[in-house]
Amino acid sequence: MYTQTSTEYMPSVLRTFALSLAIAFLGTMAGVYVPPSLFLPLAILEFVMILAAVFFRRKKAISYSFLYIFTFISGITLYPIVAYYAATAGANVVIMAFATTTVVFSGISIYAAKSKRNFSFLGGFLLAALLALVAISLFNIFFPLSTTGMLAYSFIGVVIFSGYVLFDVSRMKHHGVRAEEVPLMALSLYLDFINLFVSILRILGILNSRD
Repeated sequence: MYTQTSTEYMPSVLRTFALSLAIAFLGTMAGVYVPPSLFLPLAILEFVMILAAVFFRRKKAISYSFLYIFTFISGITLYPIVAYYAATAGANVVIMAFATTTVVFSGISIYAAKSKRNFSFLGGFLLAALLALVAISLFNIFFPLSTTGMLAYSFIGVVIFSGYVLFDVSRMKHHGVRAEEVPLMALSLYLDFINLFVSILRILGILNSRD
């Protein structure tokens, strides 16, 4: 039963995920016109929506509208990061980071989908690692990391979010996806992709900085 459910709805998850990325791209383009004073409130709203999505995860459902509104806002809040590295390291670095993220994400997804091994056991470890990453990011606000420290932090981020791609795709394959879970699973993949992209962008931005 689970295998049939997974086979039936995984393509829907991937299509919804792809559409979410497209909407986020539109949000990033719209970010050009957003006043700087609004980025912090939007980032707070984005965080609140993530918490809401975590709550909805227990109910196994969020709406498509919630997903697309979130990804658009996420695209807007991504703009300052992309603009910063485009200015300090060059637009080619941003394009390279996106291409690299796409290759890594696709490779891991295909491996997880084809592998007979169930990687759901990674959930607890990944959550602990993610919380540690969040703690370091909060520490960085008050005590900025050195360039080497930020580089190490970013490499750890790549490992963690690559692990989440493996975990989420494996979970869909082995535990199935019901119709009402499609937006939530697409959101999980979207967050994996975006966080992986930001980590890779930070690495390439540091290595190619013109400053």
